[in-house]
Amino acid sequence: MVIALFLVNRHARRGKEVLDDAIAQLRSLDIELLEESTDDPKRLSEVIREYRDRVDLVIIGGGDGTLNAAIAGLVDTKLPLGILPLGTANDLARTLGIPETLAEACTIIAAGKRNTIDVGWVNEHYFFNVASLGLSVQITRKLTKRAKKQWGVFAYAATALQVLIETRRFTAEIRMGDRSETVKTAQIAVGNGRYYGGGMAVAEDAAIDDQRLDLYSLEIEHWWQMLLLLPAMRQGSQHQSRWVQTWQGEDFFVYTRKPRAINTDGEITTYTPAHFRLIPQALTVFVP
Repeated sequence: MVIALFLVNRHARRGKEVLDDAIAQLRSLDIELLEESTDDPKRLSEVIREYRDRVDLVIIGGGDGTLNAAIAGLVDTKLPLGILPLGTANDLARTLGIPETLAEACTIIAAGKRNTIDVGWVNEHYFFNVASLGLSVQITRKLTKRAKKQWGVFAYAATALQVLIETRRFTAEIRMGDRSETVKTAQIAVGNGRYYGGGMAVAEDAAIDDQRLDLYSLEIEHWWQMLLLLPAMRQGSQHQSRWVQTWQGEDFFVYTRKPRAINTDGEITTYTPAHFRLIPQALTVFVP
């Protein structure tokens, strides 16, 4: 029998509703579960390290924030990761093609097909999806748990529109190797995976195992220009716009005149100056 460390965010949008179903489903698939609480996200990586010699895999039920809190422990232990998407946006699950249906997600873990994926890194903090500064940080600060629980992914759109009307551009310097650009931007985002922010795409050909980071700088002058850009940003084709500058690489530096907060997978974790880099083939996940 396979033994799994089972970490579920009971406070996730769907956590309480499906916890018992998930346990029953996984046990029926011959997976023995050693359950631990995720009430303190800061301890997730530590808990994973404590179980490294006692389990065959780690199963995490929650949203992108819960998964992000576990990256360091997963990278250190090399334990494979099974995902039960119980959050609001579930962008990592979407990138990996894992359906939100609980029974299907459990079956994917039991089937055992694995893929090795990259992770991003900024100032000692890992990320699966995107690390960004500017507009997204303001959205994160305004997006309440109550709104996410009540409205789900639509809460992102409503909060984004509110923030967008108030947003102002800032000056930043982006460096990659010998290339350097000073930009006036509303947002700089560095993507490792494909999806972020409830289904926005970093780039139309982005993948979480392509061993590259995709950076874009959103250089709109008026809030209404963002509304014109939204269809392209859903598809990842924003590089075609004159208001967007894009870069691809494995190592970036971003400097601002004063420290600016950086959002990693929906959590504010660090500040500029920022060093972004790729950690290729960093961990293994169960996929369809």
